[in-house]
Amino acid sequence: MSWMAGLAQLPGIVTARGYRRGWLRADVTSGLVLTALLIPAGMGYAEAAGLPAYAGLYATIVPLTVYALVGPSKILVLGPDSSLAPLIAAAIVPLTVTDDPEEALALAGILGVLVGVILLLGGYLRLGFVTELLSKPIRLGYLNAIALVVIVGQLPKLLGFDVEGTGVLTEIREIVRAVFTGGIDPVAAAVGVCSLTVILAFRVWLPVVPGVLVAVVGAIVVSAILGLQDEIEMVGALPEGLPLPSFDGVTWGDVGRLVGPAAGIALIAFADTGVLSRTFAARRGEDVNGSTEMKAVGAANIAGGFLGGFPVSASGSRTPVAEQSGAKTQFACLIGAAAVLIFILVAPGVTSYLPDAALGAVVIVAATALIDVGGMVRLWRMSSVEFSLAAAAFLGVALVGVLQGILVAIGLSFVAVVARAWQPYRTELVQTEGRPGFHDVQRHPDGRRIPGLILVRFDAPLFFANGEIFDQYVRTLVTQAAEPVEWVVIAAEPITGLDTTAVDELVDLDTYLETKDIRLVFAEMKGPIKDRLIRYGLSDRFDATHFYPTLDYAVEAYADRTGRATDSADRP
Repeated sequence: MSWMAGLAQLPGIVTARGYRRGWLRADVTSGLVLTALLIPAGMGYAEAAGLPAYAGLYATIVPLTVYALVGPSKILVLGPDSSLAPLIAAAIVPLTVTDDPEEALALAGILGVLVGVILLLGGYLRLGFVTELLSKPIRLGYLNAIALVVIVGQLPKLLGFDVEGTGVLTEIREIVRAVFTGGIDPVAAAVGVCSLTVILAFRVWLPVVPGVLVAVVGAIVVSAILGLQDEIEMVGALPEGLPLPSFDGVTWGDVGRLVGPAAGIALIAFADTGVLSRTFAARRGEDVNGSTEMKAVGAANIAGGFLGGFPVSASGSRTPVAEQSGAKTQFACLIGAAAVLIFILVAPGVTSYLPDAALGAVVIVAATALIDVGGMVRLWRMSSVEFSLAAAAFLGVALVGVLQGILVAIGLSFVAVVARAWQPYRTELVQTEGRPGFHDVQRHPDGRRIPGLILVRFDAPLFFANGEIFDQYVRTLVTQAAEPVEWVVIAAEPITGLDTTAVDELVDLDTYLETKDIRLVFAEMKGPIKDRLIRYGLSDRFDATHFYPTLDYAVEAYADRTGRATDSADRP
């Protein structure tokens, strides 16, 4: 059957059919090492997303298993992630009307399904390019802001008190007030700060040992021995059994309100996954198809959403662990998923001794990996415009809201693109002593102009926003010329686009130049742009005699027609 043939071509099946015995030990070892991070990280990110901690385990098991079957990358680890947690919280918290965690879980599940459907459709429609909307400045500002949002959101949990109100500024104000008014719980703060110290100490002095695991296990043991369950907030025991699909209480209106946030989360999830996938595939000498990756992440999110999870993406912290511990294939992720499942079934009560403060420390340390102050400083030194975009993304996400901030930053990116094309670089070209070709007069002010000839370069597509600027620039050069002008040659190679408004400006310019007995010609114009002029009905006005393959040919034609000297000896 055709469906069986298609099943046999799934990446996980292909790997299984060619699996080597020598890979097994490395995959099993890597999977078990990975488990040490999957459990605390999954639970911590679930709480950061405003969900019960155990939801993070479901959002780990199912996506890992599905991706191992359909994902093109052999060692990519999918799961809850710090960059998505604030987005998920921002999407579902406004829709919850009760404190029942099942309501939040149902909304998160729907959100996961919607994210998966968007990614799946995007993969089939080959829309991977949309991640280019998240340019480097936007991603830099976004990730730094996410780090701030996550850290500020977890500090109250780390120190053992609750914050009323939302928003970074509100939370910072509440944290400062709690510090100075004695609102901190000393026991919870001791557990949280000690957990934080242990994680950081192992990261610095003994990185081969997962400090997160040591801190979490240590916090559980200390809580059990000292009986801290009645003293501070605990994660609580896991529900017995496995989750079944349940979207009780979710209305179609809720679904509609989640579509917009789902699109934003899908964009971020695939951007993160695409970067990680390409990076690790390149290290292994492999190639990953972006559309296939998009479909695989979509399938993993749909499955996770139906089975008690929430939106996930590739993990920038757990994937390197899989690689460094020797993972060879997707089997390592399957081992990790199986180990998490066994933990849920065999020891669900262990988490009743796990302090919330310890999980807060886990999330805070993970969020610090997103901070890149040096990158912001370098960006400021390289480009004030791009730094402004990064700053706008940072401030938008941190102060206005995660989703709104991303949309604002993307909108500003479009404005920047239009601004660059609206006011592009343009210059007159001149000859220089002992150097062939024609050169920018602004960089070579000692250059020579050819008598009666103006060479113009305009470094952008011609469209409605800059057509008049082009027209006025050429007219200015003509009126400011030291002697009468006979030809204007447009060095058209940088002109990669042309719309109807710009065509009208070209016609106006040509008409203006005709009144002064000046000929307008083009050199190095691309074929598609010529075709567009013909399609716009200008083949009579701009016939073949108006086009030259190179600037040299155009200048030679000018010399032949006018008898003017052009110092051609300086040109090849």
